[in-house]
Amino acid sequence: VQLQASGGGSVQPGDSLRLSCAASGFTLDYYAIGWFRQAPGKEREGVSCISSKNGSTYYADSVKGRFAMSRDSAKGTVYLQMNNLRPEDTAVYYCASRSLMFGEATMTWTDYDYWGQGTLVTVSS
Repeated sequence: VQLQASGGGSVQPGDSLRLSCAASGFTLDYYAIGWFRQAPGKEREGVSCISSKNGSTYYADSVKGRFAMSRDSAKGTVYLQMNNLRPEDTAVYYCASRSLMFGEATMTWTDYDYWGQGTLVTVSS
């Protein structure tokens, strides 16, 4: 199982970025996938997750209405479209997968077993 996150960068407030998470070694549709972030000096927090069963997505209140998570099963990739970025969105973003087939999608990072390497998003004027 491998997860490879990419797409981070340095942007200005109000800009957009799309993060990608390429999954290999497992069938993407069978496992819940989450996006998490960790800012310097802060705990890791859940940003968004997608259910394996029906593709339902869930968001932290802080990003609701600005971020959108999606899944392209054919490409084995999940995405996080981030719009109207704010300085407080600055963090290293990680994608992660649960190891439990058809396990519930949660925003709790300790529920996830496989992690990508992280991609840095910096929002600053």
